[in-house]
Amino acid sequence: MENRILILGGSGFLGNALYKELLPYFDVYGTYFSTNAFFEKNQVFFQYDVENDDVEFILNEVRPHIIISALRGNHSALYALHQQLFTYVTVTPFCKLIFLSSVRVFDGIKKFPAYENNKTLASTSSGKSKIAIEKLLSTLPSKKYTLLRLPMVLGVNSPRIISLKESIKNKCRFEVFPNLVVNTTTDTKLSQQIHYIINQKRFGVFHLGSTDLIHHSDLFLEIAEKLGGNIPIFTNTFISNEDFFLAVLAKENQLPAQHQITVNEVINEITCNESLITLKEKLI
Repeated sequence: MENRILILGGSGFLGNALYKELLPYFDVYGTYFSTNAFFEKNQVFFQYDVENDDVEFILNEVRPHIIISALRGNHSALYALHQQLFTYVTVTPFCKLIFLSSVRVFDGIKKFPAYENNKTLASTSSGKSKIAIEKLLSTLPSKKYTLLRLPMVLGVNSPRIISLKESIKNKCRFEVFPNLVVNTTTDTKLSQQIHYIINQKRFGVFHLGSTDLIHHSDLFLEIAEKLGGNIPIFTNTFISNEDFFLAVLAKENQLPAQHQITVNEVINEITCNESLITLKEKLI
């Protein structure tokens, strides 16, 4: 049974959400970077620095059936890591690789949202780095890899929402982009989607954004209004004179309806969860 999973970047925002989702169903291991008492005591987590450590030791210790790459960091180091993973997956019959890519692989297009078969084109170093890794992994046998292109991922503990709440609390400025059209998702929905992809042994390229689009500024205004309290001072940044898109939509590899999400559902999940946390704090 192929049930041993290694999450590279398991202590991060996305990686840890994945760890919590998959743990009840699989034999899950992860990596962490910074010194952390919780992860140091957890026998299934390995300390790993992508710039200075060799992943081979962890691979030999875990012998994973599925590797989920959720790491961020130095672009050259990340590419070198995926070269190692490419070799490991190639010579290990039972092993597959799931790579968390990004909408940034399309940030050089801007005029329309991107679908799975659209040609990638990036203008940022982050986007170019993701494209390079995608191209490397796409030379694996088709059933050996899965590319997941993610939009902006939000959640109660995501960096953007934490920053928004700080701006609300302190009446500080919060930067928004009025002519940027995006789609989004949450850490919990993304984790459920990946769980489904693993269970169903799906492979190929998946776009895991919400099924609809919204302007960046409208998204954060709606979230701020539903969080209640002060509205932060929104700083509008216009990158171009016309709307431009940074969104990934599914066409070829759509998931079942119960594994899809809308922008409104993203907003409701974030604000409802925040309300529950506030209520618990008051009760305590």
